[in-house]
Amino acid sequence: MTDVIQLLPDSVANQIAAGEVIQRPASVIKELVENAVDAGATTINVLVVDAGRTSIQVIDDGCGMSETDARLAFERHATSKIRQASDLFSLQTMGFRGEALPSIAAVAQVELRTRRAADEVGTCLQLSGSHVDSQEPCSCAVGSRFTVSNIFFNVPARRKFLKSNATELNNILTAFERIVLVYPNINFTLHSNGQELMNLRSGSLRQRIIDVYGRRYGQDLLPVSVETAMCKITGFTGKPESARKKGAHEYFFVNGRYMKHAYFHKAVQQAYDRLIQIGTHVPYFIYFDVSPADIDVNIHPTKTEIKFENEQAIWQILAAAVKDAIGQFCEIPQIDFDTEGKPEIPVFNPVNSDTIAAPKVTASPQYNPFRQKPSQDWQKLYEGLPKEPKPDEASLFNDSVDAPVPVDVPADIAPTHYQYKGRYIMTAVKSGLMIIDQHRADVRVRYERYLRQLAEAPAESQRLLFPEVVELSPAEAVLVTELLPALTNLGFELTPLGPASYAVNGVPAGIEGLQPATLLQELLPSPSASVSRDVLTANTQLALTLARHAAIPYGQILSNEEMEVLVNDLFACENVNYTPDGRTILSILPQHDIEQLIG
Repeated sequence: MTDVIQLLPDSVANQIAAGEVIQRPASVIKELVENAVDAGATTINVLVVDAGRTSIQVIDDGCGMSETDARLAFERHATSKIRQASDLFSLQTMGFRGEALPSIAAVAQVELRTRRAADEVGTCLQLSGSHVDSQEPCSCAVGSRFTVSNIFFNVPARRKFLKSNATELNNILTAFERIVLVYPNINFTLHSNGQELMNLRSGSLRQRIIDVYGRRYGQDLLPVSVETAMCKITGFTGKPESARKKGAHEYFFVNGRYMKHAYFHKAVQQAYDRLIQIGTHVPYFIYFDVSPADIDVNIHPTKTEIKFENEQAIWQILAAAVKDAIGQFCEIPQIDFDTEGKPEIPVFNPVNSDTIAAPKVTASPQYNPFRQKPSQDWQKLYEGLPKEPKPDEASLFNDSVDAPVPVDVPADIAPTHYQYKGRYIMTAVKSGLMIIDQHRADVRVRYERYLRQLAEAPAESQRLLFPEVVELSPAEAVLVTELLPALTNLGFELTPLGPASYAVNGVPAGIEGLQPATLLQELLPSPSASVSRDVLTANTQLALTLARHAAIPYGQILSNEEMEVLVNDLFACENVNYTPDGRTILSILPQHDIEQLIG
């Protein structure tokens, strides 16, 4: 009987390992840019074509590699970062596994041009599917230039399941942002199909955040700083008014490495308890400086999951630091320039304090209010007022006396609907009392209306007297480009002003009172979420988001005619019981339950 176990070739093993390290073009950029940072580069340029499907270039001015190092760098577990297992507990670099370059070369065509400052000529190395095609001297600048072409050319299944160009470019921007936020002292540029998306000059951390996400973040950041023997925490957190339902930028970095940590995220959110609405999130950029011996980053190949030795203690320090930042912000005195009509309070002069007498209170000990006789002329106080007729015995027990009367409805007309606490519409039906949530009902009505507009012809647009300029992050600008046809059908009129700026010239009719800039940003999906290539799914997301913002808010008083129109529109919908996201719209209190309650 023959043996069935055999050793896999290196090319197959590299393709298997690449499945963990290289998941999409964004993974290639992450690994190559981190290697450039470890090489001491001061300027890093990234160029992508077709969101990385066709070509990815990463150019740096780092230390470069020799001819031997360039060839050896593409071997599995070849690294310059560590020498022995104990070095894992004193890591000061981004990479250390020695798997990135072999994994990239296993699933793509790679060309490397590199030169050290001490060498006169550089080295050009070309690989395809883990096989070295050529290696020869070449003329190039100091540093390294990686060109990765036709990613997943030899793994058709992986290439087939790549998302749309907009989604993959979004993932590239997300990975790029996680690196540039850690190294504000390095110059970065990012180009897509020849268009510049980011040009970040070296500067302070606050300036880097503003350059990446726009000037609106400049006034919403609160500095966070605390240093203990266990760790050092710095960075910025947002003001309570900067909270958003989605799209809030939340970042944790440990020793210059991005990480995901739900436990620490909860500490930040608890600091804003009762300061922001439930379901909203505040942006934050928190940097931990911890001894490498107290953390373990060797958990997953992506190195985004990190374990802490003193996790609970750091949680307490983080929560206290964020609360302190919020407290300092709330205690800042504000200058009030509106002094017209207010009393002028003299300034206290301590020199003349001896001449100021303390106030005294005098009281008559003989005063007794019960000894005085009540006034006999009380009837004069009510002279001239109209006299109300005395209620007869029948009206005392008439149910219609205490019944609520809807707004703007004549008293001689029997109302058909009642509004309870500005939230619910109550109306009588054959089986009992029907209670309708006015906001959810309007969401359902508007949702189906917007869906019809997206499927048929462009909706009516209401032009703005003064166009509003919306500044977006590069990731949000990519989403707007992808969703621009659908936004136009909804009634938005957008004019591009630059790579990440748009002028809002018109908005959908019927959404008066909403801020166009805020509404447009809320309509965009989260940068981490993928934009659906299915037109129906994308239209559904847009219609639901716009319906939520334009629907009747809780607390708005409705007239009987308005309630009648809303109820009629609701029962003309395809689904009257639930909102598009599955929430209950109406409920019926049966007649026999009402009779049992009354007894």
